[in-house]
Amino acid sequence: MADLPDVDELLDAAVRALGGARRDGQVAMAQAVDAAIDIEEHLVVQAGTGTGKSLAYLVPAIRHAMANDTTVVVSTATIALQRQLIDRDLPRLAAALAPLLRREPTFAILKGRRNYLCRHRLQTAADAEPDEVELFDPRALSSLGRQVQRLHEWAEETVTGDRDELVPGVGDLAWRQVSVAANECVGAAACPFGVECFAEQARAEAGGVDVVVTNHALLAIDAMQSYQILPEHRVLLVDEAHELVDRVTSAASGALTERAVATAAKRAARLCEVELTERLGETADGLALIFTDAEPGRVDHLPEALAGAVASVRDAAHGCISALGPENKNDPEAATARRLALAALEEVHDTAVRVLESFEPPLRDRRDVVWLTKSPKQPPGLHVAPLAVGGLLREKLFGDRTTVLTSATLALGGSFTTLAVQWGLGRETAGEETRPRPAAAEEAAEDAREAGEDADDSHTAAGEPRWRGLDVGSPFDHARSGILYVAKHLPPPGRDGLDQRYLDEIAGLIEAAGGRTLGLFSSMRAAAQAAEDLRERLDHPILCQGDDSTGQLVGEFAEDERSCLFGTLSLWQGVDVPGASLQLVIVDRIPFPRPDDPLSSARQRAVGAHGGNGFMSVAATHAALLLAQGTGRLLRAMDDRGVVAVLDPRLATARYGGFLRASLPPYWGTTDPEVARAALRRLDAAAPVGSAV
Repeated sequence: MADLPDVDELLDAAVRALGGARRDGQVAMAQAVDAAIDIEEHLVVQAGTGTGKSLAYLVPAIRHAMANDTTVVVSTATIALQRQLIDRDLPRLAAALAPLLRREPTFAILKGRRNYLCRHRLQTAADAEPDEVELFDPRALSSLGRQVQRLHEWAEETVTGDRDELVPGVGDLAWRQVSVAANECVGAAACPFGVECFAEQARAEAGGVDVVVTNHALLAIDAMQSYQILPEHRVLLVDEAHELVDRVTSAASGALTERAVATAAKRAARLCEVELTERLGETADGLALIFTDAEPGRVDHLPEALAGAVASVRDAAHGCISALGPENKNDPEAATARRLALAALEEVHDTAVRVLESFEPPLRDRRDVVWLTKSPKQPPGLHVAPLAVGGLLREKLFGDRTTVLTSATLALGGSFTTLAVQWGLGRETAGEETRPRPAAAEEAAEDAREAGEDADDSHTAAGEPRWRGLDVGSPFDHARSGILYVAKHLPPPGRDGLDQRYLDEIAGLIEAAGGRTLGLFSSMRAAAQAAEDLRERLDHPILCQGDDSTGQLVGEFAEDERSCLFGTLSLWQGVDVPGASLQLVIVDRIPFPRPDDPLSSARQRAVGAHGGNGFMSVAATHAALLLAQGTGRLLRAMDDRGVVAVLDPRLATARYGGFLRASLPPYWGTTDPEVARAALRRLDAAAPVGSAV
């Protein structure tokens, strides 16, 4: 690579071309990524908001790709970051680096096949009966028909067939009528539209570029499947790495529902004997009956009736699969019908098998958890998910490539070990480089070590990959720009909605701030209660999640400096509003997972069964991640100032509070409500006049 400029020179050129300024954290991260690639060592980097971490990993990645004539893969958790990389960061970076390189760097985005319109399915969508429309519901059929008609019109003009480029979008039900999953596709060679296939075109384009941008879900599927989806690569960059475990867990989960079984029977009806498909349809009815009487929640011991219903689904689906016969590649229509039927049959069969097999080991040795969901808005379903994904990631993701994992929030309790163990990396092998955090008390460090050691119960194997961690800090001076106010005087949060004292506290803080408030609540019930109460008390506009689309609400909040926005989970990580419109972030309670959450409760129990502290390794880790992400909404630009108000006194009084505080940006701290309100009044008085009325 001697003929290419080094990373420092390339980064300087990129920053100058983009009109930026040199940032020490960005330089340190770029150098660390370059070194990790060179010595083939995994790297975990915490880079605070404003560091410019995308440039810091893209510059050394592009240099490596061009020097070695290979492809690097960048994986993100959210569509928003994918679009930022593809539409803004990479085009500008490629143009900036082209004069210093042999050619302009190339890039492409790659998603799962289901994200691309299938021309073959589109052709047959009008004639096919929709799988999941309620029978005899003319409104649903009419709405579906209009959406599919839109898709026909869009198909004539789209270049990519990428669902995300369809604005406004269509519902999942309509999209499923014109798309196929990987296991439903007959393949380009057999498909009459193979040459024009959008998914194949995307894969072909991704195969020859320097940088491929994908998502964590496809990354997980690529790791789990026997066939390769992503292009061959030796360097993987995982942005938004704090979400990796949840996204991989979701991709590795399965669900068994009456609807899924009935759909499989319906798809197989034209291909199998009537007796076989009728038998499968009857098992769907039997499953529905059992679900009616069963209690929702985690299933630790499989009742005989439920076991019998699941086994009946397994056996009936297996009978249909055996009866399908070989694929007729000379008849594309028949081949497509067979593939659709086989995919649906295998999904219910394999899920049923997995559910039954998950109960075979003793409780403390199980690798999967099973639970039943029932709600007014969704049909009942039996779900199965892995207790841990560290083993999968260690073997498939870290085994034969160099991986860089980065986010603004990775060092929980001041240590990377907690998340690293969950990823399957184990304890650090190359010396952790984190910045000293005055707020991290001795007990916080001990809790962080404890959480890390326990995080993946007993499933972390020997021979863990070599990795090191680096915290490059943030360009923000958190202690000067922000205050962390913990309402120590309030009572611990209850289970019956917001205490009146909490509502009074919120009202006082908002009045002091002059609006300008993002309220992050642990439930929609709490958010709605606060919105209803405060709309009667305050003159400031109170927007609440659910009143409109989240994007529309965030836009209104940003435009009107006197407004407030209340909501729950998606707002904890999805709001980027710099400036005077957001000077107060309120958190109603520490965001621990619900005690009855099947997956987190099972993970806590598994850790405890092996002698660990399940609360610290699961519940406290979950809360620390969300708190760090939520409080990070406050400072989004260098001139931002404000207050983070956590109303839950346990952050100041509980032993685990030190661990949680050490996971947050290092704001200046206080428990005095008047100090917080006085600071907000000063900020309100000093704020420039904008759109406020």
